[in-house]
Amino acid sequence: MEQKKVETKKLGFIKGIALTLLIAIAAKYLAELPFLHIMGQLVIAILFGVVWKSLIGVPAYAVAGTNYSSKVLLRVGIILLGMRLNLKDIINAGPKTFAVGAISLAIGILVVYGLTRLFKVEKKLGILTACGTGICGAAAILAISSQIKAKEKDTAIAVATVAVLGTTFTFGYTVLYPLLELSDQGYGIFSGATLHEIAHVIAAAAPGGNEAVDLAVVVKLTRVALLIPVAILIGFIMNWKERSTVTGKKFTWKSIQIPWFIFGFLLMSAIYSSGAVPEPLAEKLVMLSYILMAMAMAGLGLNIDLVTFRKYGGKPFIAGLVGSILLSCLGYVLVQAFHLN
Repeated sequence: MEQKKVETKKLGFIKGIALTLLIAIAAKYLAELPFLHIMGQLVIAILFGVVWKSLIGVPAYAVAGTNYSSKVLLRVGIILLGMRLNLKDIINAGPKTFAVGAISLAIGILVVYGLTRLFKVEKKLGILTACGTGICGAAAILAISSQIKAKEKDTAIAVATVAVLGTTFTFGYTVLYPLLELSDQGYGIFSGATLHEIAHVIAAAAPGGNEAVDLAVVVKLTRVALLIPVAILIGFIMNWKERSTVTGKKFTWKSIQIPWFIFGFLLMSAIYSSGAVPEPLAEKLVMLSYILMAMAMAGLGLNIDLVTFRKYGGKPFIAGLVGSILLSCLGYVLVQAFHLN
């Protein structure tokens, strides 16, 4: 009898992972459609998961597998994502381009987080929304979520908020492109410094041509690279505050949670930048990375219901909207101020 229970548990675990894989693959193909490609595979996966949970439900025996996808496979996916970041491209882009990305990231995080506190949004949800807006959308939210031990509902709400905002602003940028009076180079830097997901950046920069798209991706990856120090800093601050105010324990350097998967991301990036990995293999690893992160997104979505979004999503969305508008204005000013137009 005991053996049968163990086998049933294992089978349920496998079925849970298989369900997230099914959703991730479906999201991949849906993301190739004309409109949905702007949203990207990760966003579609979490929305797919939420709809599945609402319409079909998730059996209790499969929850362990969906949780495994949303936690363990997430970290593996983020590590492999390093195969997309060529550190040489960031160096070759020059200090001014790097500065635009770094300043946009810092101001974006501070402004959106400040607004969430003003609107009395729960602190961890505010941090996730701010980091998703300022750094790199869903990937940043997933990475930071692990650092601050955020609730799954907070992670899912932050992802959905940034997804809707990024998609909306992508359409807005393509409409405003002729009116911005930016060169192809300037428009690419502007797009990469202010939009959320890489899919958003590529779609928005497309009207400016290949040069705009290439520069947009480089600036965006500058923000992705800065995810590493930001994740460590936020983990440090949250750990220090929680130990001093919640548990009453004295802060020690040993108590800092080291995000080893973030260092794995940096290691993969360094290996890719060295040229040791052939480009076709790197592309396949990035594709695998997105499948794994989409599985993690699906796992999150399968544990969230639509009532939760309606109840908790309004204030973060408003904060993200105002912050995104200010971030766009800042990016435009920085491109002009650094004479990158």
